[in-house]
Amino acid sequence: MAEVRVAINGFGRIGRQVLKALLERHPGVVDVVAINDLADPKTNAHLFRYDTNYGKFEGTVEVKEDALVINGNEIKVLSEKDPAKLPWKDLGVDIVLESTGVFTDANKARAHIEAGAKKVIISAPATNEDITVVLGVNHTAYNPKEHHIVSNASCTTNCLAPVCKVLHEKFGIEYGLMTTVHAYTNDQRILDLVHRDLRRARAAAMNIVPTTTGAAKAIHLVLPELKGKLHGIAMRVPVSTVSVIDLNVVTTKKTTTEELIEAFKEAEKTPWREGGLGGILRVETDPCVSIDFKGDPHSAIVDGDPAFTFVGPGGMVKVTAWYDNEWGYACRTADLIAYMVELGL
Repeated sequence: MAEVRVAINGFGRIGRQVLKALLERHPGVVDVVAINDLADPKTNAHLFRYDTNYGKFEGTVEVKEDALVINGNEIKVLSEKDPAKLPWKDLGVDIVLESTGVFTDANKARAHIEAGAKKVIISAPATNEDITVVLGVNHTAYNPKEHHIVSNASCTTNCLAPVCKVLHEKFGIEYGLMTTVHAYTNDQRILDLVHRDLRRARAAAMNIVPTTTGAAKAIHLVLPELKGKLHGIAMRVPVSTVSVIDLNVVTTKKTTTEELIEAFKEAEKTPWREGGLGGILRVETDPCVSIDFKGDPHSAIVDGDPAFTFVGPGGMVKVTAWYDNEWGYACRTADLIAYMVELGL
């Protein structure tokens, strides 16, 4: 049994994938001892076992009255709306993965610590957090003595930030614009229905839905020198996972298409724990489409085709980078948990 005990608050798309990523990528590093979700154990077991995007879970899943047994490990299932009332102290929980999408304000997520947990990881952009971490970009800034509520940023920021890190270190970014062509999510409507965002109120599988994204503006949280230099929008499209960013920047240093693509190839050669971006970013030179990246664990897959990543008129730089917005992000969240465990709680 691992010494570090983890609880998952919110067993939706991300919560389920993070559990699978922990089992696959970091076996024995942590024990997931509790899941808090308003759905009943039978429903959660079914949705964990069968997944439209990723297929059937290859391990074993059993249901008890108040627990799930996954690969022989019993995980207590709770159904409590108020995180302050969760029994984290009694269960000896060290880290809570906050993946409800509700408690993204650290002042609210702090209830997990008051309930007995040592650390909280918010699997979303957050407010009032102690630190936002994007692995490969600013993970060395994490200090376990000071940072107790940690945001893993968004899936799009996890794609954008490594790309910007390479561009800024090699060529310097003056300013830029980003569009993410993004898979639809559960924050959209299947058919037209009331939503606070009138565009997201429209049928997700029938429309290209323009909407907002904070990914570009939030880049300064992990690359402070880029504050105010990037802005972006999102176009939600009728695919269930895998998204792509279209980034256009003006650089300080002029470059060529060949140098541009080579910079990304160099970055992927060194593992992220050793100062590079290996395991976080990679370059794909085959003429792929979105489905080819489903299940890819990287945060950013730069399209190495010079038709889509190139230096254009006036030295404008365009980078196209793919990402599985569910699985890639879940893998980074699992990796962040393992990284925090490694540094000590």
